Amino acid sequence: MPPAVNRTMTGAEWGLLVGLSVLWGGSFFFNRVALQALPPLTLVTLRVGLAALLLTLVVRGQGGRLPRDRRIWAAFLGMRLLNNAVPFSLIVWGQTHIASGLAAILNATTPLWTVIVAHGLTTDERMTGRRLAGVLIGLCGVAVMVGPAVLGGLGTDGLAQGAILAAAMSYAVAGVFGRRFARMGVPPLVTAAGQVTASSLLLAPLALALDRPWTLMPPGLPVWGAVLGLAALSTALAYVLFFRLLASAGATNLALVTFLIPVWAIILGALVLGEHLDPRHSAGMGLVAAGLAAIDGRLLDRLRRRPARAAPDHAATGRCSRSSTVPRCLRRTGNPRRRKRL
Repeated sequence: MPPAVNRTMTGAEWGLLVGLSVLWGGSFFFNRVALQALPPLTLVTLRVGLAALLLTLVVRGQGGRLPRDRRIWAAFLGMRLLNNAVPFSLIVWGQTHIASGLAAILNATTPLWTVIVAHGLTTDERMTGRRLAGVLIGLCGVAVMVGPAVLGGLGTDGLAQGAILAAAMSYAVAGVFGRRFARMGVPPLVTAAGQVTASSLLLAPLALALDRPWTLMPPGLPVWGAVLGLAALSTALAYVLFFRLLASAGATNLALVTFLIPVWAIILGALVLGEHLDPRHSAGMGLVAAGLAAIDGRLLDRLRRRPARAAPDHAATGRCSRSSTVPRCLRRTGNPRRRKRL
């Protein structure tokens, strides 16, 4: 696997990253709708369970099957905790106590944690000053987009905010842990199906025992639509893109998706729901773009490589500069009187 932190992502990888941010940006909206009728643990179980069913059908439709190797399933069990069960549950529970905007800011700390975790646990994704600066700029951009008003609630519900931060750290560890699937030769589609299947086997008994969903009022069509959106788009399709990017671009590059999630949440809200865009939204998006540009590095490299203004050709102008040597100056002027005078 090529070094991820020190290499620039390709255009195709940036396109996949943007697509993933759109899919995960919609999950906050789907969560908000579904939580009106479903408890958090039941919602998370439905999300991963339906996604597991969809992905397994796709794998079977392509003539494949889930692996039987115990080592691979042990890795699936690790990913189900780090990348599904723990962060999904913490985020959904946290959103029941704090505003979604504040949750988005806290979740956007994932790249910062990933830079730290990858630096300590890998040899090819080491921390660089440019990457760390880009992460901090992007995080500031997310805070500006959401606005200072929502930060007024910072500290009022420390347990819920700590839950979102713990979810961000869990995502960071999962990104580094999940790199092993590429080394095992497991395709991204099979990896996504195995991960959510393992998560379903863990969460289903807990949801049945704790939430007792059969005692709940039957959800309406909007709630079921939100659950299907979470399962098919924000989980099944999103994790196919996730593991494909993880295999090619690395954990630290992949974690940048959390900067783009609030951007698309705001844009979709303006386009679909008619919400108003404030100047702070544009300023925050500009900071996010600056942070991503700093991490990508290509724009800065082009600016550094821009050729300096060419020095004047003294031979063409017939003038001697003060820095010119006497022999060259005499050759260029060709003036016998000046040659004698010198």
